[in-house]
Amino acid sequence: MVALPSLSFDIRTLKRWSVDEYHRMAESGLLTGSERTELLAGQIILMSAKGTPHVTALRLLASTLDQQLVNQPFFISTQDPIQLDNYSEPEPDLVIVKGDFLDYAAHHPTPKDICLVVEVADSTLKQDCEVKDKLYAQAGIADYWVLDLSYRQLHIFRGSTPTGYSSHLILSQDQPVSPLAFPEISLSLSALLPPVV
Repeated sequence: MVALPSLSFDIRTLKRWSVDEYHRMAESGLLTGSERTELLAGQIILMSAKGTPHVTALRLLASTLDQQLVNQPFFISTQDPIQLDNYSEPEPDLVIVKGDFLDYAAHHPTPKDICLVVEVADSTLKQDCEVKDKLYAQAGIADYWVLDLSYRQLHIFRGSTPTGYSSHLILSQDQPVSPLAFPEISLSLSALLPPVV
């Protein structure tokens, strides 16, 4: 295997792809289904493969939140696109969205439709906490969580501003947590994490 040199480019010289251009690339076959991608700040990013702990944690989180949101006008979306602006269409691991999924038959949810975004990090902690946090904050996402599987912690980002979040809390395993939009819901962090094997 040939080692590739490490390259860095001036971000101002890179082409920024719009969401419409990104969709046209997919429709024309330039982006294939075998390579999962997402659009972040105009750049097409390859997504990491999901390991067993990642899948288990996401199922635990989705199941727990789904049980808590019964008979409420919200639904849980997992690993589906959301559109932050004209240059970012990430596919977060979990989103709580207002309304019914049929409300989004013609477009992806946008920040005004979203109550909570969660990313599950096994190999993506740096990107989730140092890149995506800025994009979500700039888009006005009020409540953003990163479930860190390696250190068994939950990063909670709140107070969105144009430059990032004003609050970044890190909760350890034994602390309960509630989404901002649902203070009546109390989640146990230990119940969201896969068992230690």
